[in-house]
Amino acid sequence: MILVRNDKFEITEENGKVYMLTYSAGYPLKEFDSILRSHPRLKLSNFSILKNVLATEGTSPVEIGRWLPNVEAETARDKMSASIFVYETHDYILKNKEKLTQQILETIENEGIVHGILDFDISKIEPGKACLIAQGTPPVAGADAQITYLPKPERKPVIREDGKADYYDMNFISEISEGSWLGEKIPATLGKPGKNVLGEIMSAVPGRDFPIRYDKKSAYEVEEDGKIVIRSKIAGVLDDVKGMIGVNRHLPINGDVGVETGNLEFNGSLSIKGTVTSGYTVIATGDISIEGAEGVSGAKLIKSIEGDVYIRGGIFGLGSTLVEAGGNIFVKHVNEANLVAADSIHIGFYALGSQLTAHSIFVDERKGKIIGGRAVAKNTIVTAISGNRLERRTDLIIESVNKQASYSIMQEKAAQLKSLQSEISVHEGIIKNLLPLLNQMSKEQIATFEETKQSLTKLKAEAMTIDREVKLIVDEMRHAGKEEIIVTKEAHPGTYIQIGKKSSLLSKMTNGKFLIEFGELNV
Repeated sequence: MILVRNDKFEITEENGKVYMLTYSAGYPLKEFDSILRSHPRLKLSNFSILKNVLATEGTSPVEIGRWLPNVEAETARDKMSASIFVYETHDYILKNKEKLTQQILETIENEGIVHGILDFDISKIEPGKACLIAQGTPPVAGADAQITYLPKPERKPVIREDGKADYYDMNFISEISEGSWLGEKIPATLGKPGKNVLGEIMSAVPGRDFPIRYDKKSAYEVEEDGKIVIRSKIAGVLDDVKGMIGVNRHLPINGDVGVETGNLEFNGSLSIKGTVTSGYTVIATGDISIEGAEGVSGAKLIKSIEGDVYIRGGIFGLGSTLVEAGGNIFVKHVNEANLVAADSIHIGFYALGSQLTAHSIFVDERKGKIIGGRAVAKNTIVTAISGNRLERRTDLIIESVNKQASYSIMQEKAAQLKSLQSEISVHEGIIKNLLPLLNQMSKEQIATFEETKQSLTKLKAEAMTIDREVKLIVDEMRHAGKEEIIVTKEAHPGTYIQIGKKSSLLSKMTNGKFLIEFGELNV
C-alpha cells in the first residue's frame, strides 16, 4: 500500500512494516514532520535511519518503521490501569466516532480488560496520546488491632490555684469493682481484596495483630460486640502487674494500724485511713496509702515491695522508721527517718536529719529544704534549700553509674532472657500440639497439661521482670553523664556535694545547678 509518493521519495506499507525509496536526495528532515502528523499510524524506528535514507538515492526500498493499528490498548505493568491509543488524525476521529468507539471496545475485550472500564468521549481523545480506559480497584489494607487500657491516674501532687503543690491531696488509689472494664482490643481486620483491570483478584494486606496484656490472675477476657474486652475478676485497686494491667487485692483499714490490727502483711494494696502507730510494721506487695493528716510517728517499717508509698502527712521517724518502695515515695515532710525508693522520692516541705536513697529525689523547688542527713540518688536531686544558717552538714550525693559493670549485668540478664524465651517457645509448642487432643486425655494427662500451662505463665512473668530490669539498666546507662544536683535558692555552707568521684564541701552560700563539666565539678 502506497502511503506517500512525490518527486523525492515513496513511502509504502507491507505486512505492518513501512518502507521508503528515495528518488532524489536532499528532502529537509524538518519538513518530514508534516508527513508524520498526517499519518499518525506511521511510527519511525529511528530518526538516524530516516536521515540516512533521505540523504541517499536508492534503488530498493529501506525499512524505516512500522504501521501501527489505528487502535491499540496498553496495560500497565501492575495491571491496575489500562490506556487506549488512537493513531488517526483528529479529523478522522471526529468523522468516524461510532466506528472507532466500536474498535476501542473490541480492542480492550481482546486484551482481556474486563474490570474498571471507564466512560470515554471519543471526540476528546488526542491522536497518538494515552487515554485512560480502565482503572483497577486497589486492595484496602486491613486495620491494625487497636488496644485501649483503662488509664492509671498520674501520681503527682494537686496544684492549687496559687501554683503550689498540695501533697495532702493525691489521686493515689483507683478502686475497681468486680467486672469493671479494664481495657479492650478491636481485632485486626483482613482488609478488602482488590481487582486489577484483567479481573484478577488482588490480595489485601491484613492488619497487624498485637497481644492485649493483662494479669490473668486478676482479670479475664470476654468477647463483646466483636471486641475482646478485659474485665476485673475481683474488686480491688487498678495496678501494673509486671508490666500488665491488672487488679490488686485491696485491704482498706478504716482506722490505725496498731494494737487492734497488729503488724500487717498483705498480698495486694493497702489504704489506711489513720496512721501506723509507733513500733508497728506494714508490708504490702502493692501500693500503700496512709491518709491520716497527722502522718506517721515512730513506725518501725512501711514497705511496698512492688508499688508506691503515699503518706499524706509527714514522717516523724524518731531515728527508727524505715520506709521502702519498689516504686515511688510521696510524703509531706520527713524527720529523722530512712527512705529508700527504687524510683523517686517526692517531698513536699522538708527532710530533716534523714537518710534518702532513690533514683531521683525531688523536694519542692520553691520552698523545699534538705537539712542534715544524707540524700543519695543515681540521677537527680532537686531542692530549694540545702543545710541551714548553723552550717549543719548536709550530704547531697549522686552515685554515678559504672557503665562497665552495668554492661556486664545487662549482658548477663540478656542471656537469661534469651534462655527463658527458648523455654517459652518449647512450652508454647507443647501446648499447641496437645490442645487438639484435650478431649481424648485422661485425668492424669490433663493435670500434666495444666502444669505445663502454669509453667508457661511463670516463665512469661519471669521474662517480663528481667526485660524490665534490662530496660532500667539501659535507661541508667543512657543518662550516665547527665547527673545533676539542683539547689534553686540557698545552698548553705556545710553542704557537701558529690557527683561520682568529684566532691566539694561548700564554705559559702551559693545556689544553682551542680554537675560535671570538662571532668570537674562546677562548684
